[in-house]
Amino acid sequence: MTKIFDNTQNAFALKSDTELDRAYFLFKMISIEPLVRIGTAVTNFALNINLPVEGLIRATVFDHFCGGVSETDCMQVVDKMYVKGVSSVLDYSVEGKEDESCFDDALQMALKIIDFAKEKNSIPFVVFKPTGFGRFELYEKLGEGQTLNEVEQAEWKRVENRFETVCKKAFENDISLLVDGEESWMQDAADELVERMMQKYNTKKAIVFNTLQMYRWDRLDYLKKLHEKAKSNGFFIGIKLVRGAYMEKEIARATEKGYQSPICESKEATDVNFDAAIDYMIQNIDCMSIFAGTHNELSSYTLMEKMKLNNLSNNDDRIWFGQLYGMSDNISYNLAIEKYNVAKYLPFGPVKDVMPYLIRRAEENTSVAGQTSRELLLIKTERNRRKGKN
Repeated sequence: MTKIFDNTQNAFALKSDTELDRAYFLFKMISIEPLVRIGTAVTNFALNINLPVEGLIRATVFDHFCGGVSETDCMQVVDKMYVKGVSSVLDYSVEGKEDESCFDDALQMALKIIDFAKEKNSIPFVVFKPTGFGRFELYEKLGEGQTLNEVEQAEWKRVENRFETVCKKAFENDISLLVDGEESWMQDAADELVERMMQKYNTKKAIVFNTLQMYRWDRLDYLKKLHEKAKSNGFFIGIKLVRGAYMEKEIARATEKGYQSPICESKEATDVNFDAAIDYMIQNIDCMSIFAGTHNELSSYTLMEKMKLNNLSNNDDRIWFGQLYGMSDNISYNLAIEKYNVAKYLPFGPVKDVMPYLIRRAEENTSVAGQTSRELLLIKTERNRRKGKN
């Protein structure tokens, strides 16, 4: 297959020289692990004591990785990307809120985004996290098979109602709904709830998508069992495939509590697991839809090749590629030029509330081998190309 991801002119066509310089500076800083730790601590301290640093954050790391402070604020970015064939997944990235009023607010925001997206071809997906709609500990207790007391039962009923409300609205407006994956020890309860929503609303095509984190060695088996349920009950499967985002926490908890780690034994095993899930879904594409959330070039080529081998068109509406805004533009924009379906996760929210998301992005870029160095190489290549052109 022709290699397309080295074309930096396509990748950075939307970035001015100034924005490209900012991106280089940010990834250079992120590549230095002690600097990330110190910067995280200083930023959190400054925000907690209300120092006037939001403007600086907004002009640097926020604007690189986020679309804006509100859904309307994102539209300039949404429209620019869509001109190049890249769609958006508006992601209200406010995290760590754990009371009923915040869960209700998260539901209202999801409903608001569906209303906002239904008239815009540029926003084909809406997303939410299970813990945006209910307490982590409640999912965990259910996943462990514990009995809920009367108060907790009422609390869980409200979680179920929030899921039902947003899935029903997505179905009525023909907007696909991505449910993010989280830590393994709460995921069983979330899986069960998402499966119920799939069975109810994925009767003609995939509207509700669950997320499988393929650094877990058990997720391919889960997918196959879900397939059997779908065949028995007559519903379509929507799956967002990712490698995963909680590896250190997963390994630490397994070690502390003395159970087998759910994480694959190596990065290579995770890659094999991810590509095996891609293969399984392509072989069963008549009843499945794939959102391949990956920054991995080889996995992207693998999916492209399997589509070609199975005579699937580049723009088959059951297959999407997804990356995070501010990262892997070489994958996103070069795929779009070849008419593949591509969507960027576009986080938004008040600067202070989105900081946990931004910190996680910085920490992940520091810890994922090769990610930051690849970004830096591509940016440097494009800067040199532009200088040579001038």
